[in-house]
Amino acid sequence: MHPSPKSQSNRQTLYVIIALLLGVAVGEGLHLSLSDAAQQPLLAQIIAVFAVLTDIFLRLVKMIIAPLVFATLVVGMAKMGDIDTVGRIGLKAMLWFFSASLVSLLLGMLLVNVFEPGLSLHIALPAADAATGLPATKATLSGFVAHIFPKSIFEAMASNEILQIVVFSLFFGIACASLGELAQPMVKLLDSLAHIMLKITSYVMHYAPVAVFAAMAAVIAQQGLGVLLSYGVFIGEFYLGLLLLCTLLGGFTALFLRRRIFSLIRHIREPMLLAFGTASSESAYPKLLQQLERFGCDEKVCGLVLPLGYSFNLDGSMMYMTFAVLFIAQAYGIDMPLADQLLMLLVLLLTSKGMAGVPRASLLVISATLSMFKIPEAGLLLLLGIDQLLDMGRSATNVFGNSMASALVSRWEKALK
Repeated sequence: MHPSPKSQSNRQTLYVIIALLLGVAVGEGLHLSLSDAAQQPLLAQIIAVFAVLTDIFLRLVKMIIAPLVFATLVVGMAKMGDIDTVGRIGLKAMLWFFSASLVSLLLGMLLVNVFEPGLSLHIALPAADAATGLPATKATLSGFVAHIFPKSIFEAMASNEILQIVVFSLFFGIACASLGELAQPMVKLLDSLAHIMLKITSYVMHYAPVAVFAAMAAVIAQQGLGVLLSYGVFIGEFYLGLLLLCTLLGGFTALFLRRRIFSLIRHIREPMLLAFGTASSESAYPKLLQQLERFGCDEKVCGLVLPLGYSFNLDGSMMYMTFAVLFIAQAYGIDMPLADQLLMLLVLLLTSKGMAGVPRASLLVISATLSMFKIPEAGLLLLLGIDQLLDMGRSATNVFGNSMASALVSRWEKALK
C-alpha cells in the first residue's frame, strides 16, 4: 500500500527541516575547526563539494522547468478554448502582481526609513571606480524588450528564460485553441508531457534534503554563524519585513479563501522550505505547481498564473531591492529625499520585471539603480557576504506570493475545487 500524498509531503517536509538544521550544525563545526589560515584550502575544497551537491539539484530542477511551463501553459489555454478567458485570467493576475509588487516596495521603503539599519555604519565614500565584481548592467528599453520576446524558443528553453517561454506558449496556446479539433493530438501530447514532467519532479524531490543540507552547510562553513551577529540587526529587520509582507498578502487572500487559507499554507510549506534551503525560487516551481493543484487550484489557472508570477511577481525580491538601496545610501550618509525614493520605487517596479531566470538578478538590478541615483555601487560589497542568507528569505517569500496569486485568481474565476 502506497502512502498518501499528504503523508508523503509531511515526511518530505520533515526531511528538509532536518537537513536544514544538520546543515547549520555541520557548517558551523567546519567553520570553527577549519577557519585558521593553514586549514583554509581544505575548507575551500569541502565547500566546493557542497556547492556541487546543491548545483546537481538546481540543474535537475531547471531541466524540468522549461518543458513543464510550456506544456502546462499551452494545455491550460487550449482547454480554456477562447482568448477572452485567457485575457481575463491574465489581466486579473497582472493587476494582482503589480499591486503586490507595489505593496512590497512600499513596505520595504517604510521599514528601512523607520529602522535606518545603515546609519550606524558611517562608511567613507569609496573611489568612483571601485569594483563590485558584478557584470556592468544598464537598464535599457532594448534590453527589456529582448528579455521578453524570444528570437528562438529553443534558445529561451536552453537558457531557462521563463518570460520568453511564456510569450511563445501564449501564441502557441491561442493557436491551439483557435484550431480546435485539428490541434487536439498536439494538446494531448503536451498534456502527457506535463504529467511526465511532474512525475520526474517527484523523483528529483527525493534528492532535495541533500541539496538543502549542502547549501546550508556551505554558507555557514564559509561565513560562520558570527556573520548573523555582526549583521544581525539588518538581517532581523529584513526578515521582520518579509514576515509582515507574508502576513499582509496572506491576510488579503484569507478574505476570499476564509478558513481554507490554513490548508493552502499547509500545502505550500514544503516548496517554501525548498526555496529557503536552496535560496532559489525556481527550485520550488515544479513542486509548487503540484501542491497548488492538490490544494484545489484549477490546473488551467495555475498553468497560466504561476509562470507569469515567476516573471512578474517576486515579492520578496522587490522588498529586498528597496531595503538594499536605502541601506547602502544610509551607510554612506547619503540622504535620499522622498521624491527620489518614490522615483526609485517606480524604476524598480519596471526594471525588476522578468528577472527570474537571471542568477543573482536582484543584485544586478540594485547595482543599476545605485548608479542611477549616484550612490556608490561598491556599497553592494556590504551585502555580498550575507546575500545568500537574505536570498533564502526572499526566495521563500516569492513562492508564498505566487501561491497566494494562484489561489486568488482560481477563486475569482470560481474554479477553486
